[in-house]
Amino acid sequence: MGDAVKSSAKQLRDHFLAWQCRIRQIAMRQDGGRPSPGMRPRLLDQSGRDLAPALTVLLAPRDPAESTAFFRFQVLRSADPRDLYERALGYLQADYFQRPERFSDRLLAILPEGSPVAAALIAQGRCVLVFEQFSQSYRLPCAVAALEPGDADRDAAIWHNRQFNPALPETVHVVAFQPDWASAKADKTRNGRKTVSL
Repeated sequence: MGDAVKSSAKQLRDHFLAWQCRIRQIAMRQDGGRPSPGMRPRLLDQSGRDLAPALTVLLAPRDPAESTAFFRFQVLRSADPRDLYERALGYLQADYFQRPERFSDRLLAILPEGSPVAAALIAQGRCVLVFEQFSQSYRLPCAVAALEPGDADRDAAIWHNRQFNPALPETVHVVAFQPDWASAKADKTRNGRKTVSL
């Protein structure tokens, strides 16, 4: 990969992470934490066939230990789902999404045990995630991996999701998506016309 391609790929990755942090902060502060469209990409196989119309994905912190410990503590200390939700929302509304550089470019999703989508993803090992919100869209070809018990990102995803669903079982699939930034594309719509932004 040449220097120009590397620089362009890094710029695209940095733009995507900043955009993701911005829309997640809006969702936490204005929409009570409900996942917005840009947090729920369309899932396509490599040939462009739809696997799922929307899949909620999480950003993986570069070092998930602190947030995982916070979420685990909250789940274990409170049996009241409302209290748990409000504490999680307060944590995520504060400065959690303030610094995009705190996050890895690895995206995570939780799928139920026996999910045909999880089976297809794991079997194929590759997919495309298509994100759209406001006037921005990203098309990210990704390598796919199933995370095993004991993986720090797997633990982070499970304890994060238990803030909103305390009964989430250990048997779920946690799938990681690693974008190929050199092949990714970003588009911006202005006045109804699409222009490639990066």
